[in-house]
Amino acid sequence: MLKLPELRIGNLAPKFPIIQGGMAVRVSTAPLAGAVAKAGGIGIIAATGMSLEELKQEIREARKIAGDGIIGINIMYAARQFADLVHTAISEKIDAVFTGAGFSRDIYRWGKESGVPIVPIVSSAKAARMAEKFGAAAVVAEGTEAGGHLGTDRSVKEILPEIKEKVSIPVIAAGGVVTGQDMADMVKLGADGVQMATRFVMSEECTVSDQFKEMYMNAKEDDVVLIKSPVGLPGRALNNPFVKAMQNGDAPRPETCENCLKECSRDYCIMKALTNSCEGKVNEGVVFSGINVHKVNDILPVSKIFDRLLNEYAVAI
Repeated sequence: MLKLPELRIGNLAPKFPIIQGGMAVRVSTAPLAGAVAKAGGIGIIAATGMSLEELKQEIREARKIAGDGIIGINIMYAARQFADLVHTAISEKIDAVFTGAGFSRDIYRWGKESGVPIVPIVSSAKAARMAEKFGAAAVVAEGTEAGGHLGTDRSVKEILPEIKEKVSIPVIAAGGVVTGQDMADMVKLGADGVQMATRFVMSEECTVSDQFKEMYMNAKEDDVVLIKSPVGLPGRALNNPFVKAMQNGDAPRPETCENCLKECSRDYCIMKALTNSCEGKVNEGVVFSGINVHKVNDILPVSKIFDRLLNEYAVAI
């Protein structure tokens, strides 16, 4: 029997090697992150798009729910407030910082100075090696199966073994992991843990609108499409009227701009598109989703999701 790996990220050792992926804007907030941490995983607050005060409050709220569980943040390097958000989280004694959508050297120095482990999301062995050299405590190896912004068109099943071979720090698999069987598949390929986002949207604790969850519930395999994001990366999302308009070049251009990104194509406002979906206007926004959303067909409390994942894992192994 293949036991669950014991994941260690710096001085952190969650009970279970399950990390809830950071989903912006305001999809993974304190109630979800706190519940995942309480259940024995690592709960992640998506900091991108939050004000500094909002992030402080989210971290404090998550801590109340989590007890002595592990809370981290996820922050996109592409965000204009990247440095301020990281420093705010560190000042609130965040346990770990997960970062993607670009590469920052500075963040490793900030992590070292504060004793906070830094975990970048990477999609190649070269990027993983560079991250380890700068001081990453672990890396998330994310494949094209993931929802949201993507760094590759290759499967996590190809990327994971390549990265595992090149680094000595823990490697966490991400992209398309929604069941205990998926977890077992990743562990067999050498993963020290898994990161899951799509499955946790379909939790009672996730605060997105009912309409957002309904789109997940009704999604079929061919509803998941690739889109262009103003961030400059492709994204994986569910097909809807907004996506169709975008593909026809008819997405509404931004009326105002808060300069939330360091660079933006301004084809449409990604912040508004994500906020609309989160608040229930799903036909006027982007609903990011992983490729295996069709496998998820019920909404459960986080604790029950953990029970099911662990039971499925035991059967799969």
